[in-house]
Formats: sequence, structure tokens, C-alpha cells
Amino acid sequence: METVVSGIRSTGNLHLGNYFGALKNFLRMQNEHNCYFFIADLHSLTTHPHPADLHKSVRNVLVEYLAAGLDPEKCTLYIQSDVPEISELYLILNMNAYKGELERVPSFKEKVRSQPNNVNAGLLTYPVLMTADIIIHKATKVPVGKDQEAHLEMARNLGNRFNNMYEVDFFPEPYAFNFGEQLVKVPGLDGKGKMSKSSGEHTAIFLTDDEATITKKMKRAVTDMSPTEANAPKPESIQNLFDLMQLVSSKETIAHFESTWKECSIRYGDMKMQIAKDMNSYIAPIRQRIKEVDADTEFIAKAVKIGEEKARASAAKTVREAKEIIGFRKFY
Repeated sequence: METVVSGIRSTGNLHLGNYFGALKNFLRMQNEHNCYFFIADLHSLTTHPHPADLHKSVRNVLVEYLAAGLDPEKCTLYIQSDVPEISELYLILNMNAYKGELERVPSFKEKVRSQPNNVNAGLLTYPVLMTADIIIHKATKVPVGKDQEAHLEMARNLGNRFNNMYEVDFFPEPYAFNFGEQLVKVPGLDGKGKMSKSSGEHTAIFLTDDEATITKKMKRAVTDMSPTEANAPKPESIQNLFDLMQLVSSKETIAHFESTWKECSIRYGDMKMQIAKDMNSYIAPIRQRIKEVDADTEFIAKAVKIGEEKARASAAKTVREAKEIIGFRKFY
């Protein structure tokens, strides 16, 4: 059984893009692999969150992942900052990471452009902390998207650099993993790109949205001109609506609207209301479960404690052995 590691953002609520893009894979992975899923609260420090906001955000994310089906008995679900060994390995790896290679990472260059007044050391060494997150459990599989491939390459480079420097075969090489299938792209309601909170909360459907909110958002979803020729190709904004329908609607419903498109009789208002109805039916059980988990403080505490204990056992072993390889050994 191979080891899988994946980070979970520590801010905001889960939307359908998170659910279909990653979480559904996580639910399958926890049954088939040795999985470590962590809430990346240390990474969020690059944006200097307020203490109360940080704590609330971590709790919200934890509750929603538990409610959606991650099982503390099947996987190791933990909060990054609960495992101090990660920070220790991060320090060790930073000694073998070089300024030039870190500055060439695409995500760092983008941050320099987008937030020139907050180019902190944490942003520069972000890939090193990500490396520590991965190799501390000697993971070989990491569920990541295209935008994270450079970070994963850095993880391989730093792990191999440690192995070569100390002439050991200690850290395995981690590779991207998605069951060999193309990751599901969930479009945003703005008619372009994928669903993302960064594009505005009105462009995303969250697992906590009630029926009225879902309906309101779908009514505002961007559409295009109605078709004027039979079997015309769909513009991006319309294809996005059909992609959303594929996720939550029945085959019969999809076939009906495909037919009305081809016949140039489609009514976008009807289509959007149908998607809203089907989305609400799909999300309602998860939304209810989120409320139940949120109210069960004992269950939340137990889940966090189990995750911390399992993650620290794995991390402590790796760091202890790595330090011995380097030459850090006790005199008693």
C-alpha cells in the first residue's frame, strides 16, 4: 500500500470545485492507500491572518471535510501546525535549498507581481515547506493539479539532494497522482475558468449554501446568445452550464436540454433553474451533515487528536532518522 499525502487549504468554505476536483478522489484514496491529509495552516501565515480568523477557518475546513466523508479511522487527517516535526524538517531542508532555484518557481514569480508589498521569506521558501509536508511521511503519490507541478519537482529535487549529500536512499521520489484519470474541472458561474473563490463568492456554489442562495447564484450565471443554427457549437459559458449539469442532474435531464440546444429552442432560465434544483438536492445531505458535525465538538476533538497522534508518530520517526543521518546524535 503506497503512501499518499495531500494538503488542504485552510481558508474559506468548500465549493463544488473542491468537492468534485479533489475531495471525491480523497474519499476513494482513503480506502485504497495509506493517506495523510492535512489542513495547511502554516502555509496561510504568508498572508498574515488574524488569529481569530485563522482558528475559525481551520475549524470550518475540518468540519466540512469530516462531514463530506473523510474518516479519521481510515486516513490520517490532521492540522499542519499540530505536527512540529514538519517545521523542523522544513528548517533542515532550507539549508539545502538555494535562492536562485526558489526565485525561479513560477508561483513565487507570480506572487512577486501580484503582491509586491508582501514578498516575505515564507513565500520564497513555500516549496520547501511543501516538500517537508510530503516527504516527512515518505509519500510516493501526491494529488496535485498542473499549477503545483513545479512544487512537486522541487520536492523530488530536495529529497534527492539530501540522499546524494549523505549517500543514503532515505527519501523516495513523490509523483503526481489522480488515479490515471483527468481531474474534473468544475466551471465557475462567471462563464469562464474553473470554480474558484478567488474569482468572487458569487461565482462558486458552496457546500453550505442553502436553496435560496444556490438559486440566486444560478440566476446570475453568465450565458450567451441563444443558438440560431441547429447543432451549433456551444460557446464557453453555455458549455459550462452543461458541465455543471453533468455533475448533478439525471441523464434524462441532460438529454432534454441537449435536444433543446440542438433544436435552437433552449431557454437558459429554465436550464439554470433546473441546475439549481438538482444542485440543492445533491448538496442538501452534505449541508445537513456539516451542521451535525459542527455541533458535535466531542467528535471534532477526537478526530483532531487521532490525526495528530498518527501524523506525529510518522513524522517523528522520519525526522529522528534524518537527524541521525546528518550527524545529530545525543550524548546520553
